[in-house]
Amino acid sequence: MQLGAHTLRNALFVAPMAGVTDRPFRQLCKRFGAGLAVSEMVSARPELRETRKSRLRTDHAGEVEPIAVQIAGADPHMLADAARYNVERGAQIIDINMGCPAKKVCNVMAGSALLENEPLVARILEAVVGAVDVPVTLKMRTGPDRGRSNALRVAHIAESSGIRMLSIHGRSRACGFAGNAEYETIARVKSAARIPVIANGDIASPERARAVLEFTGADGLMIGRAAQGRPWLFREIEHYLATGERLPAPRVAEIRAVLLEHLRELHEFYGAEGGVRIARKHIGWYVRGLDGGDELRKCVNAIENAAEQIAAVGAYFDRLAESGERLSA
Repeated sequence: MQLGAHTLRNALFVAPMAGVTDRPFRQLCKRFGAGLAVSEMVSARPELRETRKSRLRTDHAGEVEPIAVQIAGADPHMLADAARYNVERGAQIIDINMGCPAKKVCNVMAGSALLENEPLVARILEAVVGAVDVPVTLKMRTGPDRGRSNALRVAHIAESSGIRMLSIHGRSRACGFAGNAEYETIARVKSAARIPVIANGDIASPERARAVLEFTGADGLMIGRAAQGRPWLFREIEHYLATGERLPAPRVAEIRAVLLEHLRELHEFYGAEGGVRIARKHIGWYVRGLDGGDELRKCVNAIENAAEQIAAVGAYFDRLAESGERLSA
């Protein structure tokens, strides 16, 4: 896929997820085959730029290009300024958040709450596109709720504003993450759009990936929660789409190596204390469904030391390796 001056390896994207898609996670997913990984959303409010959280979210040192940064807010001028600020600091693609359903985001009329106000959507998109010389993309949902799907109208506004690509989560704002994603709206938008459309929502297997592509006609796929603890999902989907064959599940030795590397990178990125806390949820995701995984999760939740955390995880996987277990698909 071509996006501006960037030729992407494929059209498999990592969805931006607050508290998850930090630099270590983005790098890992790219290594396993993701063509693009979008950062955690960064607030457009200038007074928040120098907070520790914002500085970590905008840390792209050594990151595999292209670097895509998602910005969030509700004020067109502030978002335009945020886009310029991030481009000056290395962003090569700017993504605008109109998909987050979190209350603290929607309560300030940002994220998916913006879908309620189409004139404001237009002002925001025009302001951001006009502010920078890099591609600007849009992440959105199907509408405010199931009865008010306005994705087609917002897509038309996006095209007219110069947005280069749309990523659509197949749920409304009101749905949050409940129920099943629907792809009919994505298919309708794709059939009418002149820019690339990326399908997002409940894509958790190679088979589902191909089915969603065939049903929607989408130009690519964006994968979020399904990749938590399974960064090799991108490798599996890429191979399946190319060959029609499923790769075998990763062996315990590979999972062990990947997770331990991930933990070390988190400890380095956040510092030992912060890294240990952040790593806990990742460990839980990696060991979901594995024998003794719940016990390990409880164990590491009580560990405060980075070296002890790594030792506990290593010992757990050493025990698993004795049985030759594979991670279930």
